[in-house]
Amino acid sequence: MSIIHVDKMDMSLNEIAKITEGELFFSRPVTIKNISLDSREIEEGTLFIAIKGERFDGHDYIGKAFEDGAACIVAERIPYKVKGNVILVDSTLDALHRIARRHREDVGALTVGITGSVGKTTTKQFISSVLAVKYKTHKTDRNFNNEIGLPLTVLKMPSDADALVLEMGMSFKGEIERLSKTAQPDIAVITNIGTSHIENLGSREGIRDAKLEIRAGLKKDGKLILSGDEPLLFGIDNAIYVGIKNELCDYRAVNLREDVGGTTFDIVKKNGEICRDLRINIPGMHNVMNASFAYAVGDNCNMTNAEIAKGLLNFEGVEMRQNFYDFEGKTFIEDCYNASAESMKASLSVLANSKKARGGRSIAVLGNMLELGEYSKDLHVSVGEEAARLEIDKLYLFGTDAGYIGDGAESFGIKPESIKRFSDISSADEIGECLKHELQRGDNVLFKASRGVKLERVIEYLKN
Repeated sequence: MSIIHVDKMDMSLNEIAKITEGELFFSRPVTIKNISLDSREIEEGTLFIAIKGERFDGHDYIGKAFEDGAACIVAERIPYKVKGNVILVDSTLDALHRIARRHREDVGALTVGITGSVGKTTTKQFISSVLAVKYKTHKTDRNFNNEIGLPLTVLKMPSDADALVLEMGMSFKGEIERLSKTAQPDIAVITNIGTSHIENLGSREGIRDAKLEIRAGLKKDGKLILSGDEPLLFGIDNAIYVGIKNELCDYRAVNLREDVGGTTFDIVKKNGEICRDLRINIPGMHNVMNASFAYAVGDNCNMTNAEIAKGLLNFEGVEMRQNFYDFEGKTFIEDCYNASAESMKASLSVLANSKKARGGRSIAVLGNMLELGEYSKDLHVSVGEEAARLEIDKLYLFGTDAGYIGDGAESFGIKPESIKRFSDISSADEIGECLKHELQRGDNVLFKASRGVKLERVIEYLKN
């Protein structure tokens, strides 16, 4: 976590205390130039915010932060004998959000907030790519989409930014509400409602309600853009709908044409207008949906069809998310960042289409999907059923729960000899060695699992 140099940050300690609803102690004149949550990264003029995390407590390092030159500390308690500028607050996390919200207000950039069970990051990449054609755009980097990452992303925004694109992740009820109130989006997007974190939220309806918290910070005249193909979202007043299957959507992707290099499609607007031959450089119906959200955002931000089309073509993926590349004559589809039943099935469809376009076999290396609780077995089985429907040639399953994918696949017709299970995920050696001997030139190989599985270890083994 690098130190954050807030562009044109010009706040006195008294003003920061007011913003954070804190009390200033030991005041001496200083100039705040940057912010850090890491006591190892202190510079002249640093405002150190002592955040309490799962594995650390910033309060334990306040003394060191002062020794290294911190200009001021934001803390929930003042350690004994520590002397220096301290702003005492009820919650340092809340203080971080308040400071970020102030920076968001000062810059005044057009802000788009994105949440959903699947496709948040890809949709964020498409939206930022589209907006960047016309506006100076700042966006969420890597996985900075949680209660700490989002305010840090906001604080990194340059003072001359025209647009801000923020991804919002969650595990529990109430998290999206906090993020939305900090972001204050002009446009809010919900990509879909899946089964991620169903262990914590109880049902898909509970997940929907948690995602809809994005409306908490939405500007009064803001726009809510939702998936019209998701029955749990369709029918909400004043929402703008994007879809492929639902003919009642405000923006509908039609005439999808997939090839080796990507996908071409048209957008039909509710008023009858058609934007023809939009192109994205990645395959998959789900990616057409993600791109269609970006089209809707661009259209609602006064962009022309030509500008939006250019932005879609400029799309760049992120590390470990459905990256295609050649390895020793095989096509690898690396998608190891995260997984849910919905994204697993979408990726299997991409794998099946890759086989149709390139020839060769379709090989799926699939690991556990996590945080599914009592639904885990059934959801893993459903992935196996989809693999069978798509006629995937071979399954290599990594993890105990992933083994249930094999059960679903067998029940729908995949032969047992085409399925191999590796229950121990502590090491990638066994499955890696098996793949080294069995993969062939021309194979199309998908790697997908939840982040906690670290399935990329298997790819690293194959490359060594």
